Amino acid sequence: MAQTKTITQAVERLGYRVTVGDVAAEAGLPLLEAQQGILALATETQAHLQVAESGEIAYVFPKNLQAILWSKSWRLRWQATWEKVWRVLFYLIRISFGVLLILSLVLIVVAITLLAIAASSAGQQGDNRRRSGGGGMIFMPRLWIGPSPFRMFRPPGRRHPLPQNRTPAEMNFLEAVFSFLFGDGNPNADLDDRRWQTIAQVIQSNEGVVVAEQITPFLGDLGKGWDKDLEDFMVPVLSRFNGLPQVSPQGGIVYQFPELQVTAKTQRQLTPPRFLQELPRKFSQASSGQIMGAIGLGGANLIGALALGSMLRDQAALVAELGGIVALANSLYWVLLGYGAAFLAVPLVRYFWVQQQNSRIATRNAEREQRAEELNQLTADQREKLAFAQTLTTQTVLGTDNLAYTTETDLTEQEVAQKDKIDAEWQRLLEQRGGKGGGG
Repeated sequence: MAQTKTITQAVERLGYRVTVGDVAAEAGLPLLEAQQGILALATETQAHLQVAESGEIAYVFPKNLQAILWSKSWRLRWQATWEKVWRVLFYLIRISFGVLLILSLVLIVVAITLLAIAASSAGQQGDNRRRSGGGGMIFMPRLWIGPSPFRMFRPPGRRHPLPQNRTPAEMNFLEAVFSFLFGDGNPNADLDDRRWQTIAQVIQSNEGVVVAEQITPFLGDLGKGWDKDLEDFMVPVLSRFNGLPQVSPQGGIVYQFPELQVTAKTQRQLTPPRFLQELPRKFSQASSGQIMGAIGLGGANLIGALALGSMLRDQAALVAELGGIVALANSLYWVLLGYGAAFLAVPLVRYFWVQQQNSRIATRNAEREQRAEELNQLTADQREKLAFAQTLTTQTVLGTDNLAYTTETDLTEQEVAQKDKIDAEWQRLLEQRGGKGGGG
């Protein structure tokens, strides 16, 4: 069964009066799932049913749909609470990589400083004459690269701490470190939903009857050989929206979708795109300055770890003597070195992977755009199929003036109103006949 959230959002966008076809098209859901979801939602919210004289059904939901669901479902309340908690947790996870990088660099710098001071003191005690001129040098590297540490920890301003779809100006440095490492998610995560929503819009904009060439700009691989010639790629579309193939007198095949020809909206403007376009992946949404700062910190961390390793090997005796932070750095040395190396290696590998993915995305977009262009250069057979499709196009709009039954009023009142309507119609016909008779 379709998720309640998806069905609810579709109903709200459609104005709370819908048919099963409207919801299936709006949400891109299979008709069976849409029907089951609407029935469950109608039962939960005590929605009204309007049955037309043709037998088609429209569902009228209350305007406070969300409030009713929240008051009745503890699961929805728990889900909403968990989403808020998860946004905070995910934000903490994102900034943790930057925090670890800074802590690693601080640990390395402090350990190197302590080792350098200890080595310098030991050298002065061993040879006072050589050190009397103050020629000893303490290795105190400045490895802090990037913005002010106080600005790094500045939380998001007036927005919710969700990192998705963030512009560079809104992303703080710690979030930028995560973005530099792992990117900002797949921009085409909803591609399949967009595909089916758009296909349903194309079908509805053509009044429920289409030819295969109108659908191919939104599909993926069409197959080869007989699979493509026999239009096997249309089978999933027919299955999802209960379509029926119809054969023209010349043998062409068009596809009719009766459920999508029924709508509760008198005028619903649908302007689907020419083809399904995948969005290219971005390496990072962080600004160039933030990326350079992250690279600088990562490089300083790696260089510092290598320098620390050299000092730990050369001054092994001092490590045991100093203990504390130096001993901690010694025990975590391979972790520090590995983190510094991975911090630069992971984005480097991901950069080339993003370029490869974008190349494939561009190829797929070009193929679908080419299929859309072919609609401007139709063959005689394709024109014949489109002409035949026009003979099957029809749209049933479920208004409120031709209802056979509705749950909004009592059945007895409806029967009385229906009887009055019939009596009035008979009276009108009798008057017309009487008028004609008198005129004769």
